[in-house]
Amino acid sequence: MSAAITNDAPRIVVGVDGSPSSRTALRWAVRQANLTNGTVDAVMAWEIPIVLQSYAMAPIHVEQDGSFEENVKKTIEAVVSEEVKPADSQAVRSLAINGHPAQVLLGFAAGTDLLVVGSRGHGKFAEALLGSVSQNCVHHASCPVLIMRGEPGQAAQ
Repeated sequence: MSAAITNDAPRIVVGVDGSPSSRTALRWAVRQANLTNGTVDAVMAWEIPIVLQSYAMAPIHVEQDGSFEENVKKTIEAVVSEEVKPADSQAVRSLAINGHPAQVLLGFAAGTDLLVVGSRGHGKFAEALLGSVSQNCVHHASCPVLIMRGEPGQAAQ
């Protein structure tokens, strides 16, 4: 970005999970930040998985040494370095946050100018069973939300 970024610069939060649609969302958010002299927070949320053992729901010991969090940090940094041009990288902050993706994104989006998320397009049945991060964000965000299904200008598949 060529212009200096000020504290009142527009702020865009983008959810990144490594999927093609989240990569598209990240690239779009960076282009938008370029146009508005804004900044981008690229956020990857993570939770320690809970493994079901027999019929009881109990967390099983999973990587308490912090390696899970370190892997997430490396992943978000790798995605950002692959998708963001070096000239634009100073306006992008990579964040790995522990928590449910929708809750984390909604928290970070509070007080921002825009939330951008990808849509994996699992379909109505899967969304009804699993919920949808993008759907949750649209219904509960306090800022505008843009959902990217694919590259701008190309038909969704």
